Amino acid sequence: MTTHGPMLSIWSCGGCGAPWPCRTRRQELRAEFADAPMSLALYMGAQFVRAAEDLTWAPAGTLHRRFLGWTR
Repeated sequence: MTTHGPMLSIWSCGGCGAPWPCRTRRQELRAEFADAPMSLALYMGAQFVRAAEDLTWAPAGTLHRRFLGWTR
C-alpha cells in the first residue's frame, strides 16, 4: 500500500504534499499497470472526473495534463 494517496477534496498527495498524482505515485501506477496501459488510462480518467468535481476553479486543460497527460 502506498503512502502517496490523494487527500480528497484538495487532491494533494498524502505522502509528500505535491499535487496528486505526485511523481512517486505516477511511478507506482506505471509499475502496477505495466501490462494494462488502457486500464491505467481508464482509472486515471475516473480520477480526473472526481478531481474536476472538487477543483472547479482549476482549468480543465491543466487537470487533464495532470491526470492523463503522463499516461501515454
